[in-house]
Amino acid sequence: MLSPSRLNVLREVVAHGSFSAAADALSYSQSAVSQSIATLEGEVGTTLVERDRGGIRPTAAGAALVAHADGILARMEAAENEIAAIAGGEGGHLRVASFPTAGATLLPLAINSFRAAHPGVEVTLAEGEPDEIAPRLRAGEFDLALLFEFEGVGERLGTGIRRFELIEDPLHLALPATHPLARRRKLHLEDLREEAWVQTSVNSPCARHVVRSCHAAGFEPRVTFESDDYQTVQGLVAAGVGVALIPQLALSAVRSDIHIRALDPSSPVRKVLAATRRGTPVTPALATMLDTVREASRSLATAA
Repeated sequence: MLSPSRLNVLREVVAHGSFSAAADALSYSQSAVSQSIATLEGEVGTTLVERDRGGIRPTAAGAALVAHADGILARMEAAENEIAAIAGGEGGHLRVASFPTAGATLLPLAINSFRAAHPGVEVTLAEGEPDEIAPRLRAGEFDLALLFEFEGVGERLGTGIRRFELIEDPLHLALPATHPLARRRKLHLEDLREEAWVQTSVNSPCARHVVRSCHAAGFEPRVTFESDDYQTVQGLVAAGVGVALIPQLALSAVRSDIHIRALDPSSPVRKVLAATRRGTPVTPALATMLDTVREASRSLATAA
């Protein structure tokens, strides 16, 4: 493999037309320059420079190698600069994934702050449910993922990831504004056993937990409509189609014709967390994004 340092020596010799001038430019001894050229010629198997009355000039092979050397050394310099930027948290690519409600509320705050401070880092975002994202995180497709899980149930995110707990996201009850129970002082989940329910698709983690919570309250929820868009869920509730449990992160915009209530003694809660792949080094950019996500989480919790 050709040595970049010897390629640079050849380039300087050809540019200056002498070993001594190249030695001065490189702060080398003249013998070191001469030896470097001799070693390079041995590596390529042909003469690269020759002397004439005007000094040192390149052979055809030498001129061709110098032309390549310019590109090679420029690419190497660019690679070194890029690596230095990544190592310093000022370059590279950060691949982020999130479940939709965090992607619509928490992550925009974090990404905006991060990009303002680190404009050289490219950030991309993918969305999905935790049981879709977690395996892809473990496979190395993402650098950082925002996930959630419910405590006290068998559905966990599994091994192979590092967890950083962020906030608790309660599921509050949404009722039509005119519903007889909307103004009751205390509202328990079991008070809703006769109601029709609107929820996310049956296999989603939130829908499964709503069903578990209703079972724990002693009844089977009668689900009449499903939608994975919480604005659609709000619309169906407003129309009187049913009641729903909606995560607080999905309630940044609430319709005026529905009523949001916390349940007594407490609403079901999902834990929102950031996750990285276990065993993968935390780069400066990733560490900064983690800190930024934590700060955005604190801001959301304060505003709630």
